[in-house]
Amino acid sequence: MWKTVVRRILILIPQLFILSVIIFLLAQAMPGDALRGYITPDMSAADVARMREMRGLNDPWYMQYGRWIRAILLEGDLGRSNTGINVTRVIGDRIGNTMRLSFLTTFFTYLIAIPLGVLAGRKHDKLPDKIIMIYTFIALSMPTIVISLINLLIFAFGLDWFPISGSVDIQVAGRAAAAGSGFAEQFAYIWSRLHHLILPAITLALISTVGIIYYLRSEIIDYENSDFVLTARSKGVPENKIYSNHILRNASLPVASGIGFVVAGLFSGSIFIEWIFGYPGMGELFLTSINSRDFPVANVLIMFYAILTVVAITVSDIVISLVDPRIRIK
Repeated sequence: MWKTVVRRILILIPQLFILSVIIFLLAQAMPGDALRGYITPDMSAADVARMREMRGLNDPWYMQYGRWIRAILLEGDLGRSNTGINVTRVIGDRIGNTMRLSFLTTFFTYLIAIPLGVLAGRKHDKLPDKIIMIYTFIALSMPTIVISLINLLIFAFGLDWFPISGSVDIQVAGRAAAAGSGFAEQFAYIWSRLHHLILPAITLALISTVGIIYYLRSEIIDYENSDFVLTARSKGVPENKIYSNHILRNASLPVASGIGFVVAGLFSGSIFIEWIFGYPGMGELFLTSINSRDFPVANVLIMFYAILTVVAITVSDIVISLVDPRIRIK
């Protein structure tokens, strides 16, 4: 088992290296100037050329890549935004919000998808299964923007149950940060964070449940007619025990192995959710950086999402090996 884990981690290293090279070359091919944000109207062409030489922008791409990757690995320096602020600081202000949104969405996704998938599988071709399938068809066909706007109009503007935008109430955050703030202020701050998270998290979870419900339902239906289940039934094994010990244990393999992809997909899928709900996370920052041509920030975010996807594949392979010892990565 440990050989499998070590092998997957070692394979991950060249994958990340190739990804970094591809992303760096794509960044070089992007339209715009790397000095955007630094050039002022009073600079002459000679000043701009001197600045370009000082920053090594005239060097071959492999030398620029070497400096870039060395600064990231050894110094933790991701470069500077067009605003002059360090990219690490720009992203650091947002990554916590996106992580909280993604993990709460993951919780809601599995909380909704697993019971519905099991119910649809056990009651297939019956009324509960048909209702659940109607829900999945609607969730699958409805664009993210549409369902987000519907929830925002109903629950934020109409019923006023949730905030319209932001990640925390400014006044609550100010009281919690004040010197001498007590338990009540800290609890109010935590609740305000959670209150701003619930609506975008549930909205994204409703979209993300479709694949898990389909996988779980189809696996349960397939295993219901398998030979070992028919044998267990012929021996008089109780139906609940058959489902828990035989059907569900085997049907949960695709769900368990796909948890890495779910988390990675939520990080990238939260881009439009954050934009629509005005939630200050990495997704909103990514769209803002693209619109403002802030390529240093956009490149780091693209690299982050790419690394997250590769790591998710590795985690999924390891998880499925842990869940089912019969499966080994060759």
